[in-house]
Amino acid sequence: MVQPEIILGLLMGGSVIYWFTGASTQAVVTGAYRAVVYIQDHMKLDAVTASEKDSKEVVRICTVYAQKGMWNIFIVIFCLALALAFFNPYFFIGYLVGIAFFGLFQAIFMANAGGAWDNAKKIVEVDLRQKGTALHAATVVGDTVGDPFKDTSSVALNPVIKFTTLFGLLAVEIPVTIPHQGIKTLIGGFFLIVALTFIYRSFYAMRIPEEDLNTDDAAIHLNFSGGEMAEPATTKTGTATFATRSNVELKN
Repeated sequence: MVQPEIILGLLMGGSVIYWFTGASTQAVVTGAYRAVVYIQDHMKLDAVTASEKDSKEVVRICTVYAQKGMWNIFIVIFCLALALAFFNPYFFIGYLVGIAFFGLFQAIFMANAGGAWDNAKKIVEVDLRQKGTALHAATVVGDTVGDPFKDTSSVALNPVIKFTTLFGLLAVEIPVTIPHQGIKTLIGGFFLIVALTFIYRSFYAMRIPEEDLNTDDAAIHLNFSGGEMAEPATTKTGTATFATRSNVELKN
C-alpha cells in the first residue's frame, strides 16, 4: 500500500465495477422498453390465444439488446485487463484487488437490494391485498429496478471477477516479455482507447432515443414543493410512473 499506483489501481477496479452495474442495467432497461413498445403496438393483451409470431419477436428483441450489452461489456473487461497490465505492475495489482474487493460487496448489495424490492411487491400483493392501489404501483416501479439488480448485475459480477483475475494473471506475462517501456505504453494505450470507446457505447449507444420518449401520451412534470403522495400515471408505453410528492402535472 506504500505505492501510490496501488491506490490508483484500487480506485480503477472499483470504478469498473460500478460502470459494469450501470451498463448491464442500461441494457436491460433499453431491451425491456423496446419489448413493451412492440407489445403495445402489435399485440392484443385481451386476446384469447397469444400470437406465436409476436411472442417470438418479443423474445428476439430482448435477445438482441442482451447481446448488444454483453458485447460492449465483454470488450471493455477484456481490453482493460490487457491494457492496464502494460502500464505499471503495481497499478495492475491494485486493479485486480479492486475488482475482487468492490465486486464482492457490490454483488451482495445488489442481490439484497433487488430481493428487498421484489419482496416488497409480494407483501403488498399477498399479505396486504392492495393490488391495483397507489401503494402497489409504487412497489411495481421499485421492482422494475430490483429485477435487474438481483437477476442481472449482481449475478453477472461473479464471472466478471473470475475472468478479470484469471485472464489478468495470464495477460501480465505478455508485457513482462517486452523489454521496451515505450512499446508497452503504446500497446496499452491502444487497448485502453478501445475500452473507453465501448464504455461510451455501453451507455450512449444503448440509450432510448429522446424522440421516442416524447411520443408518450402523457409526460410527467414533477414539482417538489409539497409532501403529499401522488397517484400513478400511465404513459403510452404502459409504464406506471409514480411520484412521491404532490403537484404532479400531466402534459399531453
